[in-house]
Amino acid sequence: MSLDSITTSVDKAVSGFFEPIATWLVEVVFYSVPVGGTDLPLIVAWLVVAGLVFTGWFGFVQLRKFKLAVDVVRGKYDEKGSAGEVNHFQALTAAVSGTVGLGNIAGVAVAVSIGGPGATFWMILCGLLGMATKFVEVTLGVKYREVHADGTVSGGPMHYLPKGLAERFGKNGKILGKVLAVLASFFVLFFGLFGGNLFQVNQSYAQLVSVTGGDDGLMGSSAGALFFGILVAALVGIVLLGGIRSIANVTSKLVPAMAGIYIVACLTVILVHVTAVPAAIATIIEGAFNPEGVAGGVLGALIIGFKRAAFSNEAGLGSAPIAHSAVKTKHPASEGLVALLEPFIDTVVICTMTALTIVIANPASWAAAREDQSIGGVTITSDAFATVLPWFPYILTVAVLLFAISTVLTWGYYGLKAWTYLFGRSRASELSYKVVYTLFAIAGSLLTLQTLIDMADAVLFMLAVINIIGLYLLAPVVKRELHSFLEFVRARNAGEITEDDEDQESVKTTV
Repeated sequence: MSLDSITTSVDKAVSGFFEPIATWLVEVVFYSVPVGGTDLPLIVAWLVVAGLVFTGWFGFVQLRKFKLAVDVVRGKYDEKGSAGEVNHFQALTAAVSGTVGLGNIAGVAVAVSIGGPGATFWMILCGLLGMATKFVEVTLGVKYREVHADGTVSGGPMHYLPKGLAERFGKNGKILGKVLAVLASFFVLFFGLFGGNLFQVNQSYAQLVSVTGGDDGLMGSSAGALFFGILVAALVGIVLLGGIRSIANVTSKLVPAMAGIYIVACLTVILVHVTAVPAAIATIIEGAFNPEGVAGGVLGALIIGFKRAAFSNEAGLGSAPIAHSAVKTKHPASEGLVALLEPFIDTVVICTMTALTIVIANPASWAAAREDQSIGGVTITSDAFATVLPWFPYILTVAVLLFAISTVLTWGYYGLKAWTYLFGRSRASELSYKVVYTLFAIAGSLLTLQTLIDMADAVLFMLAVINIIGLYLLAPVVKRELHSFLEFVRARNAGEITEDDEDQESVKTTV
């Protein structure tokens, strides 16, 4: 029996077993209500409302403290002797690598096809709101993280939900938090294996095949798929063995490199078509408030834009605090401020650059997609670049591979923390997870398992429901931590304490 027939049989068997479950789960999690002629997924409204609430609660912290966040990333307020494994910049790039991926390339193209150019405006707005949510969840992640005897750190919703709720609400909060923590761990682990790993490898392999001659080309055979899967698995396995320090060392170089390549390509297209920029911006703004040919009109464009942003930056989902919790700091809110840059980079910068490139280049495939023809998002984005850079599909393939590998690495770490919360931190337990995770990377190049990937998306957004409930209940804790850090910043700027001071406990905090 050939490898192709084996993988086809496995795909059919898995899909046949899980399809009823996946269908039910997707319908529940992404349940939509009709609004103004289009459908609004309630989970998207849940995420957007959280962004609005936290933006108001913390007085537009994402705007007022943006410069301070950049200063923290630069290391201006680092404190010697802080517990943790990585610096602020490394923690940021590790978390960004988990969100920046194919959605920024393909998902945005689909959004501006379905919702028109105006979806870009609402995508940016949702990204700005998500910055406040990300600030809250990451501050809690660092506040309630667990620093182990060997110096490694574990954090995320599986830690701040039980600890924070127990601290605020006593015995009942402890019981509720424990249940939520187990669910959160399962959700993170499931998505990590199928959405953060298998899907990323599968899609990056598909892009590689498309630029190497298709199914009849160099990589189109089952042997080529197996080789690619083993290569990715080996790279991921080696980095995972080194823990978050190793992952951060890779992502701190990989993320800026891949983002830089992609943004330079976008700017190249934009500069070549520079005379079309004012008209493109006008089209985006006009399309946001007066869209034509979009189901639901303004609400339709708004919902599509919000949906793309919510799916892209993962603000409120509880995943990013796992990476950010490993940061070296004595003030949890310092990393919360760093984290608010994440949706800005992912959605406001990279997603917007993609959308603007497509609108300005106006490739024929985009026009066809807006006429309801079935055209892949990667194809639309690739065609937009090809209007100026005919060879860009090859560069796009490199970008897709870098995006995918960095995402696989980061979700490997997220999954590890979920696994160890459920099954313990023994060496055997951790090694078992890493073996399983690398095997899933190999499977990603051979199997589609679309049913399980659909389930993974639903499971991840189920995490958002329980996570945001916890964020609301623990928001007063975040406010105290923000006041504490701002007082530290004031004292450092005033010269009352210096970088070399070992005892920061003498700093007065405002509660």
